[in-house]
Amino acid sequence: MEKTVLRMTNIEKHFDDLEVLKDINLTVNNGEVVSIIGPSGSGKSTLLRCATFLEKIDGGEIVYLDKTAAKTRVLSDGVRKKVEYAGKSEMKEIKKCFGLVFQQFNLFPHLSVLRNVMDGPVEVLKRNRKEVEQEARELLDKMGLADKADTYPCNLSGGQQQRVAIARALAMKPEVLFFDEPTSALDPELTIEVLKIIRKLAEEKMTMVIVTHEMSFAEGVSNRVIFMDGGVIVEEGDPKEVFGNPKQERTKQFLKSYTE
Repeated sequence: MEKTVLRMTNIEKHFDDLEVLKDINLTVNNGEVVSIIGPSGSGKSTLLRCATFLEKIDGGEIVYLDKTAAKTRVLSDGVRKKVEYAGKSEMKEIKKCFGLVFQQFNLFPHLSVLRNVMDGPVEVLKRNRKEVEQEARELLDKMGLADKADTYPCNLSGGQQQRVAIARALAMKPEVLFFDEPTSALDPELTIEVLKIIRKLAEEKMTMVIVTHEMSFAEGVSNRVIFMDGGVIVEEGDPKEVFGNPKQERTKQFLKSYTE
């Protein structure tokens, strides 16, 4: 039986009067790579931000490994709803389930590459520094950055910074890794470097959710592809089906604009 790492049910999110996510359902199983594609403004990044608690949902339920992070309660008038999040200590445990890699790397500029990777396990997880250092060096080696341990982020290329960001996320040993358009700030050559690393993680059965504009990459690396538009999931399925034989007209239009 597959272990479900993340379950998001009937997710709603609005900014003032604008409904950004409408009744979204997403399940991510252990070892699965799910790519989320769609036009700008379709709600892809907002969905990721809700999954990682950078945004609060306005309705629905979020569960990590059977731990409920957020759920909707109907108030006594039977009409109004209120979303309740887990308590502080429980939330701290739930947040250990995932890592997040941003578009803009978000490294600490005042820390060396090695210290950037070590910071979370030492400061947040309170793990043994020596043990963490050894693991961090192994991760940097895996990222092709063993010789950059003492370098500062400002002296790295964008592709190298993004690989450090991936190593930093992996150092926390998350159950699932989220990528929010990890290559959108990179030129084509550096994009290839980063996608190669993500592909390698997929081969190692790392559970990942990737918001991406790289269509051929999404098709090649994913177990499942989700196409979003206008805050809803329009189509979802096997990459070969979604890319090769899309069922929805909107998906066909979107993919056609990419191949032209």
